[in-house]
Amino acid sequence: MSSSSDAAHNRELWTRTNAKLTDDWARRAWANDEINWGTWGVNERDVRALPELEGKDVLDLGCGTGYFSAWLARAGARPVGVDLTPAQLETARTMQREFGIEFPLIEADAVATGLPDESFDLVLSEYGASIWCDPYHWVPEAARMLRPGGELVFLRNSTLSMLCSPDDGDAPVGEVLVRPQFGLHRIEWSDEGIEFHLAHGDWIRLLRDNGFEILALHELQAPPDAKTHEVYDYVSADWAKNWPSEEIWKARKR
Repeated sequence: MSSSSDAAHNRELWTRTNAKLTDDWARRAWANDEINWGTWGVNERDVRALPELEGKDVLDLGCGTGYFSAWLARAGARPVGVDLTPAQLETARTMQREFGIEFPLIEADAVATGLPDESFDLVLSEYGASIWCDPYHWVPEAARMLRPGGELVFLRNSTLSMLCSPDDGDAPVGEVLVRPQFGLHRIEWSDEGIEFHLAHGDWIRLLRDNGFEILALHELQAPPDAKTHEVYDYVSADWAKNWPSEEIWKARKR
C-alpha cells in the first residue's frame, strides 16, 4: 500500500512543482481545445482510447491542475477532479474562473476517495493516480466507484522506459536495462518523488482480479516532429520515436 508518508512526500513534491511551473503552465493546457495525451501531446483522435463522453460521469483521479477534466467538460462529460495536493487544486480553481468551466474539485487520496460506489461511467488518470499511488490500492478503489460496464482508462510511463531509467531522476532514460523487471513496484527517485510501476503481466493480473476486462493497450510513439519536452526531459524525443515511453491502458468493469 502507498503509505501516508509516501502520500505526504508526494504532496510536498507537487506543492513545490506547482509553484515552480506557475499558472501560465496550467493556462496553456486549459486553453487547448482538443484532448491530447502525455508528454508528446498525441491527439485522442489518433489514439481513440476514450469512450463516448457526452453525458457521462467521469472521475479524473489525480487531476492536478484540472486541465484534462476541462477537456472532458468541453466534450460534454460531467467530470469530477480528485487530487491530494491543495496547491494544485487551487490552481485548478483559478483556471475554472478564468475559462468559465466549472466542475467539482475534491481534495482526497486516490486510494480512498470517500466517493459513492458505482457513481461513475469512466475513471481516468493521466499521470495522476496511475503513477503516484500504489496500483494495488487505487485500482480496487476505481473498480468500486465504476458502474458495471464502466471503463477505466489510464496513462502511465511505459514499463520499458522504467526498466531503462537510472535511479537518478535527473538522468535520462537510456538504451540499456538498468533495473530488474521482476519485483518492479515502488520506485523512490533521488529527486524525492515516489512512484509506482508494474510489469505488464502484473497489470493484467491486477486488472482481472478487480473485475476488469482489458480492452486495449496503446503504446504511444512521439511524432516525427517532436522535440524533447522543456520540463519533462527525462526521456528524449529521439528515444520516444523508437520505443514507447508512455502507454494507455483501457479496461471495462464486468
